[in-house]
Amino acid sequence: MHAPDGFIDASVSAAAGAVAAAAIAVSLRGARREQGGTSRSGTAGSGGELTAPLAGLVAAFIFAVQMLNFPVGAGTSGHLLGGALAAILVGPYTGILCVSVVLLMQAVLFADGGLTALGVNITTMAITTAVVAYPVFRGLVKVLPRTRRSVTAASFVAAVLSVPASAVVFTLLYAVGGTTDVSIGKVATAMVGVHLVIGLGEAVITALTVGAVVAVRPDLVYGARGLRQKLRLRVDGELVDAPDTTEPEPVGARSRKGIWIGGLVTSLVLAGFVSFYASADPDGLERVATDHGIDEKAREHANADSPLADYGVEDVDDARLSGGLAGVIGVGVTVVAGTGVFWVVRRRGTDRKADAAAPGDTAPGNAPPGDTAPGNAPPGDAPPGNASPGDAARSDASPSDTSDSSV
Repeated sequence: MHAPDGFIDASVSAAAGAVAAAAIAVSLRGARREQGGTSRSGTAGSGGELTAPLAGLVAAFIFAVQMLNFPVGAGTSGHLLGGALAAILVGPYTGILCVSVVLLMQAVLFADGGLTALGVNITTMAITTAVVAYPVFRGLVKVLPRTRRSVTAASFVAAVLSVPASAVVFTLLYAVGGTTDVSIGKVATAMVGVHLVIGLGEAVITALTVGAVVAVRPDLVYGARGLRQKLRLRVDGELVDAPDTTEPEPVGARSRKGIWIGGLVTSLVLAGFVSFYASADPDGLERVATDHGIDEKAREHANADSPLADYGVEDVDDARLSGGLAGVIGVGVTVVAGTGVFWVVRRRGTDRKADAAAPGDTAPGNAPPGDTAPGNAPPGDAPPGNASPGDAARSDASPSDTSDSSV
């Protein structure tokens, strides 16, 4: 759903850019809390030291999977948007930043998505998907049975809903700032219709990925933190709750490195090899634009002469090799850029906590961790604009809450 330059006029593109910039600013602040990795007792959680590399890896994985267009019928394809997946794995604020990093890399290096339309694409593909998916996911996991299947099912539903929501937001932007005179009703019907189908593919990818991570390291699924997992034991023929456990499951450095290396290798294989077999059909937005004349005033990308434009390496004649190299380069650049961003975010958050913990420092704006005084409320469960202190408390639960065998 990468909108090129020219679909939306300059004023609306600028307004969308302002919205995107504001959301990113809020997300940078919120991500500090999500990247903190502390438990309710105030000690470092087992996944805390891995949060920045994990967030960078999530960004790289989304980049890789977005290269895998899958057919949805009628000569149309779809691809992962990734907002739901990122929000569930690393938190809504961090998730918005993950997808924003991917969109920036794609626009600058690969001429995918217009530079003037970057704000539009961040608004539709990063902000909207995270804002819709994360509350849906959290609401479902709180009412469903506390099992791994429930977490997987909740991620499926959240991802399904996030994609047509993104299509609706694009349609609204086009209704206000579209550069061609077309029937908005027809555009809305076509956009929502095709993206409902694409949403099913998004949901499958999201559910499989979340389910795989939950099976190996449930404490690394941000959206599932704060859930009190309980074993069910049969006593005298009746099922009863086992006593709660509060001690986190010990995890060694080898396990942490294994998760990261495994994810990176998977991303490289997907982008460098599997992407060659992706569908070449236009994606949902491209198909709707062609069928309804939206693309009449589309402009050539400012970086069309980039050596990596259209996901190929310049001067490499073999299509398979060219596309594979471009994918590998994209994954490498994205994981480095993403990890760097989130390392800075986490480092600043740690420094602020250290300053706040200094003896006698209780001035407003320097409250110690866990203080939810006005102006310092943690983001918790809610995406930007919907934070609640209650949810924030739950999101700080220790990783052990999700590490029981009932997951």
